Amino acid sequence: MKLKLLDSYILKKFLTTFVFVVIILIAVICVIDFVEKNDDFIQHNLSVKIILVDYYMNMIPHYINMLSPITVFIATVFVTAKLASHTEIVAILSSGVSFKRMLVPYIMGSIVIGIFIFFFASYVIPTANKTRVAFEIKYVKNPYTFEGRNVHFRIGPDSYAYLESYNNHANVGYKFTLETIRKQELIQKLSSESIRWDSTKQKWHMDAYTLRTFNGDKETVVQGGAIDTTLNLLPKDFASTYRLKETLTNAELNKLIDEKILRGATDVEMYMTEKYERMSYPFAITVLTIIGVILSSRKVRGGVGLQIALGFVLAFIFIIFVMMSRSLASVGGIPPQLAAFVPLAVFTVIGIVLYRTVPR
Repeated sequence: MKLKLLDSYILKKFLTTFVFVVIILIAVICVIDFVEKNDDFIQHNLSVKIILVDYYMNMIPHYINMLSPITVFIATVFVTAKLASHTEIVAILSSGVSFKRMLVPYIMGSIVIGIFIFFFASYVIPTANKTRVAFEIKYVKNPYTFEGRNVHFRIGPDSYAYLESYNNHANVGYKFTLETIRKQELIQKLSSESIRWDSTKQKWHMDAYTLRTFNGDKETVVQGGAIDTTLNLLPKDFASTYRLKETLTNAELNKLIDEKILRGATDVEMYMTEKYERMSYPFAITVLTIIGVILSSRKVRGGVGLQIALGFVLAFIFIIFVMMSRSLASVGGIPPQLAAFVPLAVFTVIGIVLYRTVPR
């Protein structure tokens, strides 16, 4: 068997099996999801067209991306185990092709899938998720109410806003203050009992205000009536963040991270983790592919069932590692950059150990 023919033979099997596994898993997930949400669909009297077009057609890309490590690993194990069970791997290695050389078409396939998944997750999926998440918020989730108390925002280099509470249904904030602080010294403080968003003027409205200006030990107080003002603060800052990170393209995600860093937000790590996870997934796909080949390249008694089951287990362990790292990063336990690449690093080490120790 010529090397180029070998590459195309394995690559074709690998990619077609990957597509097949994706279709099977997505079909199972859609059935389970439909059973879970069917009562909500009936309650809102939704048509089949709305359910399929607005929800499921936009949900499928999300799960293709999320399950890509699992689907790639299962496809790798299935293809390699079938080759081994038919003694094709023995024939390939006996013909003088090294194991490293046999890995090449698998790596090529994993790179193709990884590049596809990266651009898919960066640009296509966020657009689809905007529609999917809006559907879930409207028809599946309970109405959102902002429950934050005593919230602080850094809205400029020297400007800090405070609200005791905020009603997101009426777009009204209570006990509002805006402080200007330079070099740890309070320069000015604007306060009002309430502040309301005027959607027509696209400004915040105060019925009355008090402005205090400080100059050393001297304080000047000015009180006024109704006034409109613009702030680097909008009603969307109090809106639901349900699955927000999944709806952002890379450019939108980077912009949001910069805004949150400027404001000193406490949840910036969650969005940074999402950013670096998108970068790490293509590398993880290649690592999992190599591990899958190593584990399933030997012919075993009883067929490929055990090897496929092992593939499922290891793929889910990887997903668990990703979820654990994500949780640790969201509470500030580890840096987001580290959290995104820890699962990759762990499985890279596992792959190296397996390559050196597992008989082939």
